[in-house]
Amino acid sequence: MSFLKNFRKNENETNDNNPQPASNNDAVLEKLSKIPIPGSHTSIVAAGLVKEATAAGSDVFIRLQFNAETTPHSRMIEAQVRNGMRTLGFENVQLKMDGLPGGTQIPLAQSQPPRPQQPPQQQMEKLVPGVKHIIAVASGKGGVGKSTVSVNLVCALAKLGKKVGILDADVYGPNIPIMFDLEGKRPEVERNKVLPLEKHEIKIMSLGFLAPQEEAIIWRGPLVGRAIEQMLKDVEWGELDFLILDLPPGTGDAQLTISQRLELAGAVLVSTPQPVALSDAVKGLKMFQKVNVPILGMIENMSTFICDQCEKEHDIFGKGGVKKASEREKVAFLGDIPITPELRTGGDEGKPVVLEHPDSIAAQKFMTIAEKIITEVGDEDAPAPQHFKL
Repeated sequence: MSFLKNFRKNENETNDNNPQPASNNDAVLEKLSKIPIPGSHTSIVAAGLVKEATAAGSDVFIRLQFNAETTPHSRMIEAQVRNGMRTLGFENVQLKMDGLPGGTQIPLAQSQPPRPQQPPQQQMEKLVPGVKHIIAVASGKGGVGKSTVSVNLVCALAKLGKKVGILDADVYGPNIPIMFDLEGKRPEVERNKVLPLEKHEIKIMSLGFLAPQEEAIIWRGPLVGRAIEQMLKDVEWGELDFLILDLPPGTGDAQLTISQRLELAGAVLVSTPQPVALSDAVKGLKMFQKVNVPILGMIENMSTFICDQCEKEHDIFGKGGVKKASEREKVAFLGDIPITPELRTGGDEGKPVVLEHPDSIAAQKFMTIAEKIITEVGDEDAPAPQHFKL
């Protein structure tokens, strides 16, 4: 059984919305014994990593001892241990991790001190050294079609001859596997590196490959950032021209982790035209500006609806709101994407409209936006466009 199949083996569904704290050490030990070392059949208990596990009321203390073989998986093991204890109902998880170069980790119940702002991105650790341009696709709120934009944007870049990958960083709602028709697929591990799945010559990684689609991820903020960082650092992305990051909505830990840990070529903000969506999108834009991430531009999704019967364009959400906001904020307006039946069905069936209906209005819009992004980051020397088999 591979590392990825083991990733969430330890997870048990909670019986109700308010689990009672476990009151004995047996429950803790049983949970820990179901947590495997990534890439092996051996649990962390059987391997001797668990040196101490004591439960008292709503508190639990666990001491882990890492060695050279298990240190590379420390963050993944930490996330599984913390999440496992939370499913048992513990409110305060004291986790001590010995044998790591950086020392031990602070308890889950304590708040982590904020990282200092890092304006000079050149000094950041290069987590994905083979990638030329990393672009974050973000939105202020959910439901604006950010993942649809991310998927079709990466497909458009690939059609323009770029070597591309996409990371589904929406930890709580990973939808990229559905949109590429890869549900139930599992990447393999080779030499302690996860090999991303590939489709349409696009490298794809998502937390949705590690956990069943119907299961909920019960992680607090700091673990979200660590999970995203590990999916960047421990995945064999290889040599890419562009890596698209499909971020969760909002301005939380995922956005901060990516902004502070990566050399981003820039961020693209996606919004629908309505003022309520735009307000949140502008907040996201300003967050990236505060951490010195370039804004490549804004995209207006669901700009209009094009009827498949009459082929007329209907303004149902107030077309033009994002363009006005981009002018007000002095950032580029990359384009507007209409709602079309083929765009919706393409996302549901795992057939991106850029590849399935290349002559459609929506596909042509995405191609234009991709060309603008290539120009913005200064990567205009593209080989001949690629041809895909669906």
